Amino acid sequence: MINFAVGPVQMEEQVRAIGAEQIPYFRTAEFSALMKENERILKKLAKAPKEARAVFLTASGTAAMESAVMHVFSKKDRVLAVNGGSFGQRFVDLCRMHEIPFSELSVPYGKAVTQEMLRPFENQGYTGLLMNVHETSTGVHYDLDLMASFCERNHLLFVADAISSFLADAFSMEEKGVDVMIASSQKGLACPPGISMLVLSERAIERVRENPTKSMYLDLKRALLDGERGQTPFTPAVGILLQMQERLKALEECGVEAEVARTHGLAEDFREKIRGLPLQIASESLSNAMTPLKPLHGHALDIVTVLKEEYGIWVCPNGGELRDQIFRVGHIGALTKEDNTKLVDALKDMAGRGLL
Repeated sequence: MINFAVGPVQMEEQVRAIGAEQIPYFRTAEFSALMKENERILKKLAKAPKEARAVFLTASGTAAMESAVMHVFSKKDRVLAVNGGSFGQRFVDLCRMHEIPFSELSVPYGKAVTQEMLRPFENQGYTGLLMNVHETSTGVHYDLDLMASFCERNHLLFVADAISSFLADAFSMEEKGVDVMIASSQKGLACPPGISMLVLSERAIERVRENPTKSMYLDLKRALLDGERGQTPFTPAVGILLQMQERLKALEECGVEAEVARTHGLAEDFREKIRGLPLQIASESLSNAMTPLKPLHGHALDIVTVLKEEYGIWVCPNGGELRDQIFRVGHIGALTKEDNTKLVDALKDMAGRGLL
C-alpha cells in the first residue's frame, strides 16, 4: 500500500523502528531533556521568537485548536474566523461553543482570501484572527503575507492552524507576526497521530496567564508550567514523542528549507504528470502539501475506493457536500517521485477503463 493521504502519512524506516521498542518511564531527567530538545527544535523549525514556548498535547490537532481558542481568547474579545471549508468551520464552531464573540469571513470553496474580502473587517474593533494556513478540505493555501499585514494594521492576535502546511510550505512565526502556531505529529513531521503542538508567542502566553482556565486536560497554564521542567501534566504518548525527536533532529540537520523544497518538488512532479488526465485541480492557491482534484467524469469517492481496493494506493476522500466532487493527493511523508508515477499510472489505467 502506498499512502498519499494527508495524515497519517508514510513514515521513514528509522521512525517506524522506534515505534517497535519498549516504552520507557517518562518522569525522569532523561525524558525531560528529550522534551526540552523537542521544544527547542520545534521552535527553530517554526522560526518562532526566542521568548516563544512550545506545548505538546497528547491529542489530535482539533484539541490544540480548541485549547488555543479557549485560553487565548475570552468573552472580552472579538475574533474574526476565516471559514473556507470544514476546518475553518471548526474554528467557527469552537468560538460559538466557548462563547467567544466572533464574525465569520466566508470564503467560497477553492478560493483564496483577497484584500477585497478583508476590507469590511478593517478597523472594526477585532482583537484576534483565527485561520487555517492550509484549508485541508479544499486544498487552499491562504496568503500569509496578506493575513499578517491585516493583523498588523488592526493589532490582532494571530492564531494560525498550520497542521497540514507545517514543513510543507514556507512559514515563519516571527516574520509573519503569528502568536500561536498549531501543528500535529502525523502530517509534515511524518510520525504517528497522537501529539498536537502549540507554539505560543510572549503575547499569547500573557493571554493564557490572564484568562480563566476552562479545561483540566487542555489547560495551557499547567502545560506551560510543567514544560519548564520538560514534562507534561498528564501521561503523554511517550513513544510518539521519542519518534518525534528522531524526525525533529533529522529536520534540524537537513534544514526546514530543504524539507519544504523536497515537498515542493514532489507536488510539482505529480501535477506535471497528471496533465492530460480528466482531472481538474480544485484550488486557485495551492499548498505543497496536497493537490485537490475534481474528476471531470465519475464520482470522487468511487475513484478513492477503486485506487484502494484494486491498485493498493490510498488517497484522501472528502466529506460533506464535497464527498463526490473532490479527492485529495498528499505530498508529505516518505514519498518519492517513483511513488507519484505509480499513482499516475493507476489513474491512467482507470481512465482507459472508463472509471475516471
